[in-house]
Amino acid sequence: MTRQFGATSTTDEVLEGVDLRGKRYLVTGVSSGMGVETARALVARGAYVVGAARNLAKAEVATGVVREAAQQQGAGFSVIELDLADLRSVRAAADGLVADGGTFDGVIANAGVMALPQGRTKDGFETQFATNFLGHFLLVNRIASLIREGGRVVTVSSNALRWADINIEDPNFERRPYDPWISYGGSKTAVVLFAVEFDRRHRDRGIRASSLMPGVSQTGLASHLSPDDLAALGKRIAAELGTSGQSFAFKTIPQVAATAIWSAVVADGDAIGGKYAQDCQIAPIDNAPGIRFGAMSHALDPERAKLLWAKAESLLGETF
Repeated sequence: MTRQFGATSTTDEVLEGVDLRGKRYLVTGVSSGMGVETARALVARGAYVVGAARNLAKAEVATGVVREAAQQQGAGFSVIELDLADLRSVRAAADGLVADGGTFDGVIANAGVMALPQGRTKDGFETQFATNFLGHFLLVNRIASLIREGGRVVTVSSNALRWADINIEDPNFERRPYDPWISYGGSKTAVVLFAVEFDRRHRDRGIRASSLMPGVSQTGLASHLSPDDLAALGKRIAAELGTSGQSFAFKTIPQVAATAIWSAVVADGDAIGGKYAQDCQIAPIDNAPGIRFGAMSHALDPERAKLLWAKAESLLGETF
């Protein structure tokens, strides 16, 4: 019988008894928090992990625990440079991976930013939309041929998708006032829609894509927020959860990375393909307002997923 996991499950619990020798994974955002733990858990079971990070020096320090685990298990680990907010960097990283020719059993699109002040990338895109969604969209599509049959693509989203849909016509806030949380929620909706459409396009190859809410932890994602900002965020989440009869609790780093590991390695591909996961299980649709367990239907709408895909191709000048 399939083991059941939940909100307090850890990466090592999810992978207990799993042998990943011979498997290869790509994990973005390995310079802190969830990305480091995701990579560590995979190599600790014998996998080879290619980590991606914007700041290689920071990643070198942060991933010491990953290298140690890889050495102990006879696994492998390497890091490539990837700045998701710079399309030239994304294309260079993808080109390098394709030239290398190494295939992947899974891609975990983990890197991201949260609730930043309004800004633009050097390519002219709103920063959160570009980093959380557009950069990953470009990277994963450019290396899609490297994903093995039976492989997985996992995009890390957030229940902030419940605060905002992605405005496909105005993703860069050119015709509406900017709000950092609306931008963040929209970008996290976008990564769910990306998984929905990628899954539709690649499931005939046996490749399944899904998205997830990891949970809330001290991962460094909110490092630019002030203590007052964080306190206000916690109160907002707790209040909204309270209306649904649910409670809020911070997770540890191994707990916050567990759903990504479950989605990429343990969950049944046919069951999870095109779905949204939370607490190591497929989350239901719940369109009630506010933060709560589950996704809103706008984030899993296949027709909106197709529209967003076409918009992204138009913005990038590339067709996949």
